[in-house]
Amino acid sequence: MTRRNAFTLFGAAQVARPPMRKIWKPKLGVLGRFSEANVEFARKEGFQSIGLWADRRSKLDVGNGVPDEMVQMVKASISRSGLHLSVVSTVQNHIAPEAAARAAANDYFRNVITLAGRLGVAFVGTSSGTMPGRPLEEQVDEIVRVYTEKYFPLCEKHKVRILWEPWAGGPNVATGPVGYEALFKAFAGSAFVGLQYDPSHLVWQMMDPIQCARDFADKIYDVHLKDTEILWHVLRKTGIHPLNNARWWRFRLPGYGVIDWAAFFTVLMDAGFEGAMNIEHEDNLYGWPYPGDNFSEEYQTGFRIAQRSLRRLLPA
Repeated sequence: MTRRNAFTLFGAAQVARPPMRKIWKPKLGVLGRFSEANVEFARKEGFQSIGLWADRRSKLDVGNGVPDEMVQMVKASISRSGLHLSVVSTVQNHIAPEAAARAAANDYFRNVITLAGRLGVAFVGTSSGTMPGRPLEEQVDEIVRVYTEKYFPLCEKHKVRILWEPWAGGPNVATGPVGYEALFKAFAGSAFVGLQYDPSHLVWQMMDPIQCARDFADKIYDVHLKDTEILWHVLRKTGIHPLNNARWWRFRLPGYGVIDWAAFFTVLMDAGFEGAMNIEHEDNLYGWPYPGDNFSEEYQTGFRIAQRSLRRLLPA
């Protein structure tokens, strides 16, 4: 090989080298009810984001009206902390079969969208809605109709996107790939809907949370970090429909279940996701549910453990 050929081959190798990518910088945070103490806890522990519940009986209960003083308190508290307020969330059945229940859910959710606008938050997390026992196509058509008529004008006004969490225990058809495909096709690329992806819900439905995330990565705007433990010693005796109602799975802190977090984060890295990943702590071995508005000490310990587990896979 001549010297010229060697330099030619070296140059070709340089050209073929893939472009350098910037360091992945997602925002690791927590999810919970608003209180100044909770925001301060998240700040002191080194978290970067926070998601807030806007459900009934919380300080952000829009059914009772959230006064301007409370909105300013939330904004000031978040501003002082340096945290990113990524999402406000509420569970509602947007297409409830009963007219009164549907009207109440629609009114409440419209007010949550408005609250997000008042807070300057880009996302509202929720369930899609469901009419149990009706064909999927019929439910999807109704979801599209209700959202288009009642929600999207407010989403456009306040620059808010509605995100679905795959919680199969709630009023929801957005629980995995079949529901996602039907909904996104029906909404025809609408900018007002997307995913609040929580891999733990795919696990207990016996779906692949990594492949699902890969297939719908471009629809993921917010992430819940929660694990699922399969209690095999129970499942092998009872099956998935236990006659004695035995619980064969349970939510855990990240690292205590079966999710391959390195694989999941790689999907997000490949997709260029740099949004918020908030720990949704529903581990009853570490203080869940916590009473009142403020995180209990035991509940805080759970967040600390989850953070230590996750930080080994995330950039500093």
